[in-house]
Amino acid sequence: MSFVTRGSKSMASGERATGAGAGAEAGARAVETVPGPRRRPGPLPTLPAQAGRPVVLALAGSACISASAIFMKFSGTNAGTGAFLRCALALFLLVPLAWRELRRVGPRPLRYGLMDIGAGVLLGVDMVFWAAAVLNVGASVTTVLLNVQVVVFPLLARLISGTRLTGRFLLMAPLMLAGVALASGALGHPQSGSDPVAGATFGTASGVAYAGYLFLMRLGGGREHTITPVCVSTAAAAAAAAVMGGLWTGIDLNPGWPAWGWLIALAFVGQVLAWLLITAALPRLAPNVGAALLLLQPVMAFGLGVAIGERPTLTQAVGCAVVVAAVWYTGRTPRGRRRVSA
Repeated sequence: MSFVTRGSKSMASGERATGAGAGAEAGARAVETVPGPRRRPGPLPTLPAQAGRPVVLALAGSACISASAIFMKFSGTNAGTGAFLRCALALFLLVPLAWRELRRVGPRPLRYGLMDIGAGVLLGVDMVFWAAAVLNVGASVTTVLLNVQVVVFPLLARLISGTRLTGRFLLMAPLMLAGVALASGALGHPQSGSDPVAGATFGTASGVAYAGYLFLMRLGGGREHTITPVCVSTAAAAAAAAVMGGLWTGIDLNPGWPAWGWLIALAFVGQVLAWLLITAALPRLAPNVGAALLLLQPVMAFGLGVAIGERPTLTQAVGCAVVVAAVWYTGRTPRGRRRVSA
């Protein structure tokens, strides 16, 4: 799950917390949308965010997301096991919250529920590939690789809804893809012991699936429900990960300790807690501030990876910097528009 700020309002539709939140912001800004009627935002989770605290909450949420790849790596499980169990464990917290929301605001329309399920299937595919990328190129690089969805998301919007691409996107997309190739080690010098081709392939596949997930969640929207779409998409993701992981890597339902501890941390801290923190913070932050704080996720993840002993090469570090800079430039608000909104 990840978190998207779009224009003058925030949207927390259950996107996976993997460090691509600012990437989704940039992807949304890379297409020119036609203004529509404003919808009243749905109720947010009851996590307090008093004045002056949103930045702290957003930073804490970003830190939780940044640690996700570390938790996955330390669990020592294969990609299918990690993806399935993180979703299944998260449901222990999400189901009671969703049940409470449904009793308060009523059922979610069938059309949007089907979108949530479709998005969840893509999320499950994304999570399996994400975990495989972590195991092949490391936690520090994988979080940056996922920003390839910044290229895919606007292309999906163009193909499906005919939304125009911005000149800024067309300028940055080739540079961003070159940065992804450098970061993975497919170009230049890879980290010792890594598999750059597999890492780049899995990271790119993860970003493509995640972009499709974001697109469907954006179509469904939060509306009156904010927790229910997360719960439904997470359940669908668990099912998809079970099928894909079972066929590809196999799933170990008893990985033992300390694997259970790391997977519980991945589900509760890197997924549910991160979502609660960021959805409480983003509506109280200016869009550009929220996007900048979310962009810290890949930076924090890179630093955490180095802290646990990963040693990306110089070319990989340059590639990561290129990707982060391209995402920032693609997603930043033009100066003239900032004056108008002020």
